[in-house]
Amino acid sequence: MVALRQGRAARAGTADRALWLAAGMALLAALCYVLIGLEVLTVGDLAASERPAGIIFAAAGGYVLGGLLILLRRRWLWVVGAVINAIVILIFLTSYLDRPAVLFSAGGLVSKGVQIVLECALLYLIVTGAHRARPVS
Repeated sequence: MVALRQGRAARAGTADRALWLAAGMALLAALCYVLIGLEVLTVGDLAASERPAGIIFAAAGGYVLGGLLILLRRRWLWVVGAVINAIVILIFLTSYLDRPAVLFSAGGLVSKGVQIVLECALLYLIVTGAHRARPVS
């Protein structure tokens, strides 16, 4: 009985770490987009007309909202977030595959690196059913 309780507590601890990692990565992705919009993080040879500020800041807002929704511990929200995040990564890769200056720019590498970690954390939460894991008192 004690071993079972300790196992549940360990899973809950890991789930909490994954939950906070996912939320933190979503907020960090939002910060990346803000820094790209403010031209602190460069995005290769993209002209200003190719990176409209409205879209960049809308993406940042979406990641802030997503990061907060992760904390609600609803599996369906994690699934929706993982799908949207995967689409963002896929669109970036397919759009700039022929433009290595953009693909391997500071903004591209940092933002997509953060989004890949976010995707892994969300997939972990989804697969392990961490929405049911609660600390045992």
